[in-house]
Amino acid sequence: MADLKNIFDVAARGMSAQMVRLNTVASNLANARSVASSEAEAYRAIKPVFSTLYADDLERSGVSSVDVVDIVSVDREPEKVYQPGHPMAVMVGFIYMASVFTEVEWLEMLEASRQYENNLEVVSTLRG
Repeated sequence: MADLKNIFDVAARGMSAQMVRLNTVASNLANARSVASSEAEAYRAIKPVFSTLYADDLERSGVSSVDVVDIVSVDREPEKVYQPGHPMAVMVGFIYMASVFTEVEWLEMLEASRQYENNLEVVSTLRG
């Protein structure tokens, strides 16, 4: 159970979760063009795992929010590319590209920033 006493607690947790989401997107985009000499060393995109957080008095208040409980690697194989002249290529000439889809990451960033802004607007509206 959680210490969710009011809408400010709900919005703060929501904003915090979206910041974690934005940080994982930033890491993924920063590593999107990275290469490795083996499949095991190749960068894999990371994603936060969210969990619903319920107020202690859920029956009475109906208040819940979100928490980030973990950050996991996406189960997607890196792309194996034949580039025999690349300095990272192994003897047979292959490199492994990061398993990051930049289009997906840009959409994640857009969605997370909108959700963050929505929570910020809730706080601003209640304070004003």
